[in-house]
Amino acid sequence: MSQTLSRSPTVAQPAPAPSSALAGRVVVIFGGTSGIGLSAAIQAKAAGAQVTVIGFEPDRAEAAAAEHGFAGWRAADVTRPETIETALASIPQVDHLVLLAGSFVVGKVLEADVSRLHRAFDERVWAAVHTLRALGDRLAGDASITFVSGALADRPNAYGTAVLAAASAAMEALARGLALELAPRRVNTLSPGPIDTPLLGKALGEGRDAYVAGLKANLPLHRLGTPEEAGAAVVFLMSNGWINGATLHLDGGSRLV
Repeated sequence: MSQTLSRSPTVAQPAPAPSSALAGRVVVIFGGTSGIGLSAAIQAKAAGAQVTVIGFEPDRAEAAAAEHGFAGWRAADVTRPETIETALASIPQVDHLVLLAGSFVVGKVLEADVSRLHRAFDERVWAAVHTLRALGDRLAGDASITFVSGALADRPNAYGTAVLAAASAAMEALARGLALELAPRRVNTLSPGPIDTPLLGKALGEGRDAYVAGLKANLPLHRLGTPEEAGAAVVFLMSNGWINGATLHLDGGSRLV
């Protein structure tokens, strides 16, 4: 049975300010213009953060910031330290730094162009080093830093991903070391399993649908993860002040099969 209650006319009130660990904090997300990074940026903004996204393509970064109302945007090629420095130069302080940029570097060690293989480390390990050095003391004393690795760090395969797997595992080791070196700043790593992002389609090309179908059949949850789920994990790593030096496996149980 429904019941209708009479109410006095009310005057619309402004929405209350967000009350969360991210409210008013400055968040900078490299790789924040698509996929996991964009989803994390949207969710961090919803939690009250001042979000700046950094992407490789200026037009895409500007469009993402305009569409979602981010505090700002920058463009940088993370393999070029000078562009990282330029992108960060005008940001006075960073409370939460998220480094998600990186391409799907594939190539067999005995066959691939070595300069191509270098990108796996340049886009991850060395990009992190250059970013931290560029920020210096502008990284807040209680800041969080979030890296990304991937399921390959635990389960490499024979299809030309050995160097990428090594770079992914290196990010987890780097995070643990920096959690001590940069303390009391917190440093963690997100290790996503198969996530349905534009990067997946770009990496697999025309073979994407067949690959994904086979993957879904074997995964415990019979689906891929979503950018929203992965973005929420990034926000968790930023927000929870007691998680440090950890690798968060967001893989739907893919490591088990």
